[in-house]
Amino acid sequence: MTAAPHNTGDSVLAFDDVSYRYGGVLAVERVNLDILRGDFTAIVGPNGSGKSTLVKLALGLLEPTSGSVRLFGEDPRHFTEWERVGYVPQVSPGMGARFPATVGEIVGHGLYRGPSAWEFWRRSARPEVLEALEATGMADLGGRRVGSLSVGQQQRVLLARALVREPELLMLDEPAAGIDASGEEQLYQLLRHLHRERGINVLMVSHDIGAVMREASTVACINRGLMFHGAPHDLTQAELARLYGFPVEVLLHDALHEHR
Repeated sequence: MTAAPHNTGDSVLAFDDVSYRYGGVLAVERVNLDILRGDFTAIVGPNGSGKSTLVKLALGLLEPTSGSVRLFGEDPRHFTEWERVGYVPQVSPGMGARFPATVGEIVGHGLYRGPSAWEFWRRSARPEVLEALEATGMADLGGRRVGSLSVGQQQRVLLARALVREPELLMLDEPAAGIDASGEEQLYQLLRHLHRERGINVLMVSHDIGAVMREASTVACINRGLMFHGAPHDLTQAELARLYGFPVEVLLHDALHEHR
């Protein structure tokens, strides 16, 4: 196993010897992992390896069976400064053609701080919403029904909703799932900008090894336990084969589609 040294000194998110069981099934086993300030970290692994479980543990939606999780130094279950964290799930099937809300209303919901029917509708015109729509290239679609958009556009709406409070850490769970090649490149281009130009820490769960090797600054390979944590160029084909259980060949392409 190859893993980076455990160092909580500059962590935005830390897993300390974390295990989690769903009933009698061990989903995550003794994971030690730090997400450091400035990182674009990708979590990869086969289906059922515990990737999404780690995200749920980070958000305080699950409690570790053993070990501890620290989000900006605090237990996520007691964390209160959620404006510092943005979460982008996969596009929900519920965002279909009949979904009534507009793009601006969905993004405005990211400013939710308590029940107020009137504020739900007013939030779509707030400056923060307009800025988030601009940042994600959705400014011209603020009045459109979200159900009329492509999957790639809907994913950018969810990203804009996560950005509306200007978070320090952005967590994404399979953000490119169901998106075509053009939409995928637009998504990753946006994530590159958010990370490099705006200084947002990114934690992304992904099954796309090629995109991970191209985009991430740090890779964490999970198959129940942590099998690798380090720079993408240090991840060997032998380690990928051990992770997935079969040989894996990765072809990297830049924006001009040149092999490298």
